[in-house]
Formats: sequence, C-alpha cells, structure tokens
Amino acid sequence: MRLLFTGGSGKAGRHATAYLRDQGHQVTNLDWMASDVPGITTLKTDLTDAGQVFNACQAYADFGELEPGTGVPRYDAIIHFAAIPAILHRPDNETYRINTLSTYNILDAATKLGIPKVIFASSETTYGVCFADGEKKPDYLPIDEEHPTVPQDSYAMSKVVNEVTARSFQARSGIDIYGLRINNVIEPHEYRQDFPAYMDDPALRRRNIFAYIDARDLGQMVDCCLKTDGLGYQVFNVANDDLSVSLTNPEVVERFYAGVPIKREMGGFETFYSIEKARRLVGFAPRHAWRDELEH
Repeated sequence: MRLLFTGGSGKAGRHATAYLRDQGHQVTNLDWMASDVPGITTLKTDLTDAGQVFNACQAYADFGELEPGTGVPRYDAIIHFAAIPAILHRPDNETYRINTLSTYNILDAATKLGIPKVIFASSETTYGVCFADGEKKPDYLPIDEEHPTVPQDSYAMSKVVNEVTARSFQARSGIDIYGLRINNVIEPHEYRQDFPAYMDDPALRRRNIFAYIDARDLGQMVDCCLKTDGLGYQVFNVANDDLSVSLTNPEVVERFYAGVPIKREMGGFETFYSIEKARRLVGFAPRHAWRDELEH
C-alpha cells in the first residue's frame, strides 16, 4: 500500500513505520523532524495548518513517482500517530489544541480527498487512570472498550475528543476509521533498562493498568487494521497479552484492585487491558513478551 504516516519520527512511529516498510508498504512520514528509519521519506509538515495537510495528502512521495507521468497517486490509507505525547510536554491548552486540531485536519483531508481508510492513535489514558490526580481505579476488570472514558487531563481529553471527531467523520463519509487505544509503548532496549525496577516495585505500573505494548507488536496491529476492511468506525485496545510485572493476576487484584468488580475469569498472567476485540475483529496476535526479552 501507499501509506501516509504522521508522527513517524516519534517513539512509536519509528518502530511502526519500520514494520510497515518490512511488510512491503511504501511509507511517507509527515512530522516536524525527519525520520532516521532507512527507507522512510519525510515531508516536514505542520499538521495544525489545514492547508499544509491538504497539500501533503496530495503530494508526490518521492522522485520516482514523477516517472510514469500519470499525476500524483492517491494514498491508500493514513496512519495518524502525530501528537504531543503526554501531559507536561507543553502547556495544557497547547497539548489540547495541537492534538485535536491536527486530528481534525487529517480526518477532514482524508474524507474530502477520498482516502478510504484512517487509523489513528488514541490512548490508554482515555480511561482516566493514567494521569489522574491521585489514585483512580478502573470501574471493572478487565478494561475493555466499553469502559467509561472520562479523564481529567488535557492530553486524554484531546484523545476522547479525537475519537468523537473520528466517529462523526466516519458517519459522514462511510470510510473505515479505526482508533487505537495504545497502552504504554515499550521499545526493545527498554526491557533490560526498565523492567527490573517493575519487578522490584510493581506499583510503578499501576497508572498503566499493569499493561504495555511492544513497539514491534504495535506495528503489527497497524498492519492488521490495514488488511481488515469494512468495519466502519471502531476503537481497539492495543496491548500485549501479559502483565508488565512478575506478580500473578490474582496477586495484582489483591494488592491493587481490592473491591473492583471482575467481569470474567482471567488467566494467571493475563493483561487487565483487554485485547479480545482486536483479536476477534482484526486478528491481532502479539508476538513479543518481556519474559522472553529478559531471558535472551
């Protein structure tokens, strides 16, 4: 596929674009900074500027596309990961403005230009646990896509707004728009760097609902969504199968989630961040686990 990927120079984007490249896709990156991933071209773009977005969505990806003499090819899909990545990077109002306006511009351009699919990055933070003032426990476990999304912070608010905006654009256009509620992204080198501390102090993972997503498996999830057509508007939790601590599922419940309703029986090390919907609808099957990485 000919793909437009926003935010491909970021932590998650670098791995996702590399994965998509390796699947044979042609990937153009829209970002403030050039990508250092071999084979990924970058068009530096301010996504809060609608004119730049519309232009970029109709631009040549590289010099080779000039050769046929048939004009600018259409993108098959847009993957929109670009965002201020969390609170405390910019003032709250700037985080909200940039994240919501850039997403609106991408969706507006895609639907008006006839691009048939948009996959956009939402967040685990929409559930209100990650950046809560004090401790907030889930309403129930495991957290699935039906769990309420009433966060307190500007970053997560922007992601909830983006989901509502995406749903409306899908209703208007009928194209496929899939939102990915991405959990804490872990790069391969971070297993040895960070996970020993999580084994010593599991409470460090409470705000992430004791979950994580390997950056390479995130790329796989994007590819699964590219291969799955006709779902309309959907949101998916994206995480790995297992907990990010060495405690068992019942031990985490006893220590951190006493009194929280349990909706169904869970496996001994199963994540509390349910990925059953992604498995069922797009065939997502995570391949990387922290236990395997630390043993190597």
